[in-house]
Amino acid sequence: MELETKPIRRHFSKLGLMYFLGTLILFGVQLAISFVAVRLPFLDLYDMDVSLLISSLPMYLISMPLMSLLIKTVPASHIDRHTMTFGQWICAFVMCYAIMYLSNLVGVAMTFAIGLVKGSSVENALLDVVTGISPWTALFIMVLCAPVAEELIFRKLLIDRTVRYGEKTAILFSGLFFGLFHGNLNQFVYAFMLGIFFGFIYVKTGKIRYTVAMHMCVNFLGSVAGMFLLNVSGYDELMNASGDPEVVMELLSEHLPGILLISLYGLIILVFVISGIICLAVNAKKMKLRPAEILIPKGKFLSTTILNVGVILFALFWIIQIILQLLE
Repeated sequence: MELETKPIRRHFSKLGLMYFLGTLILFGVQLAISFVAVRLPFLDLYDMDVSLLISSLPMYLISMPLMSLLIKTVPASHIDRHTMTFGQWICAFVMCYAIMYLSNLVGVAMTFAIGLVKGSSVENALLDVVTGISPWTALFIMVLCAPVAEELIFRKLLIDRTVRYGEKTAILFSGLFFGLFHGNLNQFVYAFMLGIFFGFIYVKTGKIRYTVAMHMCVNFLGSVAGMFLLNVSGYDELMNASGDPEVVMELLSEHLPGILLISLYGLIILVFVISGIICLAVNAKKMKLRPAEILIPKGKFLSTTILNVGVILFALFWIIQIILQLLE
């Protein structure tokens, strides 16, 4: 049935406001932790792993649970549950990996172009963090903590509260909010696209565990396996080699097992991407979305769902973060 836009706009505005308030809590807790941490005389004795744990754990243990409570004040809808077979999950995973990989290339190209315009490269904060911590810390934070928290907040909680206005609307908001939440252009493009795909999987299954597992696998391959193999392959040493053939050959001989492993890793990634593209092409026509229970009047979608106080506040906050990151 079709309703007036005012109650729909209020619903989306309240939802956006809860995400905005949750974001303020997140930043407030992070600032409080930073304020205390810089005054601890012994903190300098620890490495980046400890620093990351000190800054990240309060986010997952305090900020995001409080954010979830705020979001839950907005009425939700029920999504029917359906089971995926293991084969379907594998197909969906390679599809999501291909989407992530290709959209990441687009994001890298965009930041590279912006870097050329401003005269200096755009910093990739995530890459700096991942390369500076141990694989075990990356496993705990980026493979175990982040996917669970992010899938609950940007898939289940968000889609449950927007799906009545159509699966397309719910998926769009899932991708948009998830992309913005990363706060930098390097990640926005692929996070947006992954959010769209994960949102599709969730609306079709109603089971968040499928997207949590995919999210964990994507993060593991990028932030743990990839970085670990770069280290054991002697990548940094080879890049910094003087160009002396004898030195290069010695390094290649020393790191041969690691070089073979990272070559195998690259081949596996290539297989994932090609398989994902094929699966997307084969299944594209089957990926249909159900119509809305509550129709948004034609021509009123943007003004109703996005151009409201709550969503604007949330989006504007994170857009400013993205711009500041580009200007660093």
